Amino acid sequence: MVEQGFAAPEVCKIVQITYRQLDYWARTELVTPSIRDASGSGTQRLYSFQDLVTLKVIKNLLDTGVSLQRVRNAVEHLRDMDRPLAGVTLMSDGTGVYEAHSPEAVVDLLQSGQGVFAIAIDRVWSDVEKAVPKPKAAKTAKPSTGRRRAAGSA
Repeated sequence: MVEQGFAAPEVCKIVQITYRQLDYWARTELVTPSIRDASGSGTQRLYSFQDLVTLKVIKNLLDTGVSLQRVRNAVEHLRDMDRPLAGVTLMSDGTGVYEAHSPEAVVDLLQSGQGVFAIAIDRVWSDVEKAVPKPKAAKTAKPSTGRRRAAGSA
């Protein structure tokens, strides 16, 4: 089965980022397209669903004030993980990015007095799934519903 690829305009719409952001992140290798990278004038990058999830996580972290350098570190950490991302929850206090291993870890972070938000990647995954347009079904010929009338008959 061939994985569905997403071109830049569709990626920008789904993830809600600008083309300029997407292009910069690809050129600086924050997120490179998994399916096909641009290889000269006229070719377009194709991103995988996993790439869309990573891009949405990046956008969420940046929207909360995390610096791009810290986002890069978080993305590297996610790439190095040996388990599926869908079960991961990231948290940030606007400066650092943390991975929650259990509900107790969240409580400890909150008790330190610093406000923390969480990004549950499985929720981001679901949001991206909902935002991805469904493939259009192939058109099939309509079955005939009646007999043809002869010309001139009533």
